[in-house]
Amino acid sequence: MEADWEFEVGGGAPVIEAFWAGFVDLRRHLERMGEIHEAATFPSLAAMLEALNGARSPLWTAKCDLWEPEPDELASADPVAPQSSPALHTKLACYVDLLPIAGDVFAQRQAEAFCREWVARLAPFPLLECRVDLVIRQAIADDVEGFGVTAYLSAEGKDRSTAAESLATVLTAFVDTIPNFPAPGVLASKIQ
Repeated sequence: MEADWEFEVGGGAPVIEAFWAGFVDLRRHLERMGEIHEAATFPSLAAMLEALNGARSPLWTAKCDLWEPEPDELASADPVAPQSSPALHTKLACYVDLLPIAGDVFAQRQAEAFCREWVARLAPFPLLECRVDLVIRQAIADDVEGFGVTAYLSAEGKDRSTAAESLATVLTAFVDTIPNFPAPGVLASKIQ
């Protein structure tokens, strides 16, 4: 599996707006999972969202999407488009916006340390034709500003069924490797 992280802030870069008009608070209302179309159509995404918003997770989710990239996207420089094998013709991808329970947004250094650790935890997984990219972005949660992480996950297969199986495996590995982290004030005091 390929895994990496990067900053994408300023200059017109997307901003994570946590409480957007269609926000469903799965952390408090998991029973509303059925309102998220992508989760209803792809049970593995629903399982990942349940785990990311669960009591043991240090995170909560603000938004997600699931799509089948167009063939020309496979060769692009998009972070969810690793080099494709000629035998693989179908790709599935998803993204999820992540924010920490402690503090509602990450401090910059906290987001960086969190992403570095998560990428290191994902590196040993022997999932070929799969990719995870963590993108640190500016984030707003009500009146709190800081940083969030958009996680892009993708997998390829010879057809939609095998691509879906591979993506399900990536989503499971992603959840199984979530790092723990201290509250923002504790981390900031150690680094700054």
